[in-house]
Amino acid sequence: MGIAVLLKEKKSRKLLLSAGLSWLFDAMDVGMVSFIVAALAVEWQLTAHQIGLISAINSIGMAVGAACAGMLADKYGRANVLILTLLIFSAASGLSALAGSFAVLCMLRFITGFGLGGELPVASTLVSESVPAKDRGRAVVLLESFWAIGWIAAALIAFFVIPDYGWRAAFVIGAVPALYAIYLRKAIADSPKFERSLSAKLTIRQRVAAVWSSEYKTATLMLWLLWFTVVFSYYGMFLWLPTLMLKKGFTLVKSFEYVLIITLAQLPGYFTAAYFIERYGRKFVLVIYLLLTAVSAIWFALSNSPGMIIAAGMSLSFFNLGAWGGMYAYTPELYKSEVRSTGVGLAASFGRVGGVIGPYVVGTLIDRGVSLLSIFLLFFGAILLGAAAVLFLGKETKGLDPDAA
Repeated sequence: MGIAVLLKEKKSRKLLLSAGLSWLFDAMDVGMVSFIVAALAVEWQLTAHQIGLISAINSIGMAVGAACAGMLADKYGRANVLILTLLIFSAASGLSALAGSFAVLCMLRFITGFGLGGELPVASTLVSESVPAKDRGRAVVLLESFWAIGWIAAALIAFFVIPDYGWRAAFVIGAVPALYAIYLRKAIADSPKFERSLSAKLTIRQRVAAVWSSEYKTATLMLWLLWFTVVFSYYGMFLWLPTLMLKKGFTLVKSFEYVLIITLAQLPGYFTAAYFIERYGRKFVLVIYLLLTAVSAIWFALSNSPGMIIAAGMSLSFFNLGAWGGMYAYTPELYKSEVRSTGVGLAASFGRVGGVIGPYVVGTLIDRGVSLLSIFLLFFGAILLGAAAVLFLGKETKGLDPDAA
């Protein structure tokens, strides 16, 4: 089920690979932070509350970046904004290596998050409206699969770099994407659909209002619920994964090793979602994969042996990241070109609010001695709410052209 088979047009493959590498760098940075905070907790004697705060501030930056970049991409073009956000997050990530205090690191993580959060919805919008309808959902899920490769890269960096060279070296590696932006400037261009939509020169205020107009309000409500619950649960669980491994009694190096194994399960999760999304539709993938994510969350919380922890963690990775792929494919298809990036950006931005709350809540609950099962029951309920929103409020978009509606 390779990219070359699924996307036969050379132009589509080039766009997917070009945007996918920028997505990979995004994931690598987010993933590295989850490992870095585990090391920082030891070196800087950070409390669980402070660890949660770093993740929360990063997500605040992502929320602001998603909203701003989404609106700017509808005005100035997807390609231009994609390159700008890539430069912002890579520069801030590299500068994080120089952080000498907790406050400075938090400030730089906000700026990094701004770039990260801005890039993701813009990249998915660009790919969604640039490939043929028959490959559209598949292409966006495959774009999202680069996230798994980025996390795998982060886990490898954590396993081989952080123990010997320290967390600052990992942040220096995070500056590499700035060089890639030079290539990206010539490799990608805006889609014909976007170019045609420029004739409808809506202001930013008009675009935001349109997202909540009678035409889109049900879709927007559904998407905001979906994004909030998925991002809340994902960042609450996965950013804490290395630290939770430590609390289960494993060493720092062993916890990194287990998280690397668990992360590998993300790739088949994406690839199966890419297959099912064009065969059975967007709603099928989202509802089924979210329900199985909820079950996997409880399984992980109840696991107490290395084998069971790895199996449950792999199941959690498989279904949760498959659902992420479906969500990114589904969201752009619910808006027309003139407001598409704004709609995607605002949904992603609201979702990032969940990304702020999730890690912070976990840190607070751990500090208060709340059991792991109780924490994961919270995520179980949130994921079920997201699945219900899609099931009852969502419409199927497989094969439909939003601009023809």
